[in-house]
Amino acid sequence: MTMPFIRPRRLRVSAGIRKLVRETELQAGDFVYPLFVVPGDNLEEEIGSMPGVCHYSPDKAVVVAREAYELGIPAVLVFGLPAYKDEQGSSAWDDASPVQEAVRRIKAALPELTVITDVCLCQYTSHGHCGHLVGQTVDNDSTLELLAKTAVSHARAGADMVAPSDMMDGRVLAIRQALDQQGYTDVSIMSYAVKYASAFYGPFRDAADSAPQTGDRKSYQMDPANAREALREAALDVEEGADILMVKPALVYLDIVRQVKDNFDLPVAAYNVSGEYAMVKAATANGWVDERRIVLETLLSMKRSGADIIITYHALDAARWLREEA
Repeated sequence: MTMPFIRPRRLRVSAGIRKLVRETELQAGDFVYPLFVVPGDNLEEEIGSMPGVCHYSPDKAVVVAREAYELGIPAVLVFGLPAYKDEQGSSAWDDASPVQEAVRRIKAALPELTVITDVCLCQYTSHGHCGHLVGQTVDNDSTLELLAKTAVSHARAGADMVAPSDMMDGRVLAIRQALDQQGYTDVSIMSYAVKYASAFYGPFRDAADSAPQTGDRKSYQMDPANAREALREAALDVEEGADILMVKPALVYLDIVRQVKDNFDLPVAAYNVSGEYAMVKAATANGWVDERRIVLETLLSMKRSGADIIITYHALDAARWLREEA
């Protein structure tokens, strides 16, 4: 041979060498663990379509948040099921609702843990849509004030960050202005900047009791066919004051995660959503996959694609597995 015989396998021959040249590292510090809180005390009930994920009363949520913190997970994302629903979703900004109570308790017990709250109305409205319904249409502009009130109530309870997931136009600006006017200038916004109208949300809607009673969410969540539109949505949220940009779902939108990462200098979050989680759990239950290997490979793909933050229901297990491998 006149040219060198290149052998890439030399750098794969041992675990030590593979680790030495590894390009992407997954760690517990990348994760955010979602929590579903419900009214009551001493409640912990597994969600049927999401094995291993539970509804927790606020006191129990503190226990799970502590477990996450001790595993090195830096943040939790709190969702709530309210004691009551109405047309406006007024329980979303009720200071006595489970999210606000859970935030107060978690921050009192674990002040160093970052607490993020989901800001949306779908769990709180009697019709299940993410905003104020006029006829059969979600009215964008009248929804903004309601979202802003909700974000302020979360900040008042002690949230470090709010995460609007409604996909109303202008909501990041409305929330930023409301937070600043109330003195919560240090509360950051993780925007669901790119949220697709996805079939992968089914188990979440069971968990959050948030399925729309009529119609669907395609008029405000994004068309899965569109990629350029994702960059436009992200750019608008940057202009309005978002601190972190999220892509949701993650696994089947890794191309979008990469494009958002390449085009903006803000941190990027990817949400490993309920349907993605449930598929792994179902395949595991049937003995079709190695859960540990497939979860860590899936999460690594999100990190490799550009996600700085991974929101995942696998966080507790993944953090334990990574600790064992360290």
